[in-house]
Amino acid sequence: MTQIIETKKVKETAILVGLATNRDTREKIIEHMDELAFLVKTAGGIPVKKFIQSLPAPDTKTFVGSGKLSEISEYVKSGNIDIAIFDDELNPTQIRNIEKELNCKVLDRSHLILDIFASRARTAHAKTQVELAQYEYLLPRLTRLWTHLSKQKGGIGLKGPGEKEIETDRRIIRERIALLKNKLVQIDKQKTTQRKNRKSLVRVALVGYTNVGKSTIMNLLCKSNIFAENKLFATLDTTVRKIVVENLPFLLSDTVGFIRKLPHSLIESFKSTLDEVREADILLHVVDISHPDFEDHIKVVRKTLTEIDIFDKPTIIIFNKIDTYHFTEKAPDDLSPKTRENITLEELKRTWMAKANQPCIFISAIEKENIEALKELLYWKVKKIHLSKYPYDNLLYKDIKGFDPFSG
Repeated sequence: MTQIIETKKVKETAILVGLATNRDTREKIIEHMDELAFLVKTAGGIPVKKFIQSLPAPDTKTFVGSGKLSEISEYVKSGNIDIAIFDDELNPTQIRNIEKELNCKVLDRSHLILDIFASRARTAHAKTQVELAQYEYLLPRLTRLWTHLSKQKGGIGLKGPGEKEIETDRRIIRERIALLKNKLVQIDKQKTTQRKNRKSLVRVALVGYTNVGKSTIMNLLCKSNIFAENKLFATLDTTVRKIVVENLPFLLSDTVGFIRKLPHSLIESFKSTLDEVREADILLHVVDISHPDFEDHIKVVRKTLTEIDIFDKPTIIIFNKIDTYHFTEKAPDDLSPKTRENITLEELKRTWMAKANQPCIFISAIEKENIEALKELLYWKVKKIHLSKYPYDNLLYKDIKGFDPFSG
């Protein structure tokens, strides 16, 4: 009898490297590094140590400078480190020089995000989009993959086949990119046909930073069992469900989350997935209110929406995770001005944050707190758009509530 032995995948240990320039505060860089560590854990790695270098601009050869790179190299040699991950995008020269010094695998933030997307993709659509983004990322970085074939020195008769091999590989990748783009065009046509069949209903789309609870909110509203996990990019494929609130049916879609420094190739390849957002009548912008950098997350989402030409749709801000919101109460003798860390949730609701993002609502999807108020707000917003499209739909004139509290 043959015994089957299951082998567990060994997790790689990683060091994280960030750069603090004049444009960012050190606190902001620490926040970025914490997010990078979360990305590493999502990819299945183990973040061991963080290195932060302060420079006016990235070093063109080593990104962090030769001195800092030597310090990192000493740590890599003294410990069992498998991989070094940098918080910004590296060019081929920097990667080659860093690998030579550290003698371990080197990745940048874009490569890491692409790897996570590749592991999360489940449908043919998502896999095609991720593969396209990977090839577009790889194409300008091919030179470092063929160093073993390149010429060692000049002179007649000593030119190696490296450049020829690189050009062959580039041609193969360009052909693959063209094939994938054509494949996405065909998939887009199918998706467009599907969306045409939904035009009779108002469409609502969940958007937001990754891991803010969009899928959990969708599960609550449509009573489904969509995959939700406390990891980055748990959702890649757009999920659409029909929902009925009171007597009003509409469609709700859950889309891929955004993140700062998202690779441009991913934004381009995932534009077709984000067509659900582009064609939506209402956006539900979900924000993790408990995150210390949630204001920056709002800016990242709005910037990404602008990049894909979505900036003028009716939007409801949903401040989620109020159950995990924390603040530090100031001592009675502390006369310094209040900071973000000293503001209570009730005070936050009365500040510009709530007033500048009207309409908005504060909820906890996990604890199901204020969900009914969210449904009521959503009901009136959807109804307003529905009646503008179908003014003779008498069914919707039979108000259960009797008035619109958000009409003003």
